[in-house]
Amino acid sequence: MLDQLTKEQFMPYVGTPFHVRLNPQETFELTLAEVLGYPDHEGPRREPFSLIFRGAHSFVLPQRIYQIEHKEMGPIEVFLVPIGPDKSGMGYEAVFN
Repeated sequence: MLDQLTKEQFMPYVGTPFHVRLNPQETFELTLAEVLGYPDHEGPRREPFSLIFRGAHSFVLPQRIYQIEHKEMGPIEVFLVPIGPDKSGMGYEAVFN
């Protein structure tokens, strides 16, 4: 399923919450801040893209695979990497290539 996701599928959800499943009973909210595209490439693979999420400064998720959930998209497993804080919160990136 991950190999069929595109940046266009995420664009409508910029600014909306996604919930990161920490364990069966606990989630952590992240907001989808940006969807970034990368230059076209030749080959059978989809166009690469990144999702940039923002969360609270008070808690930092370690780099690993998480199940993220959106009320419209349902659950998706992604590899999240913390990319550092800014004035809006702690940033995380998920890269799809």
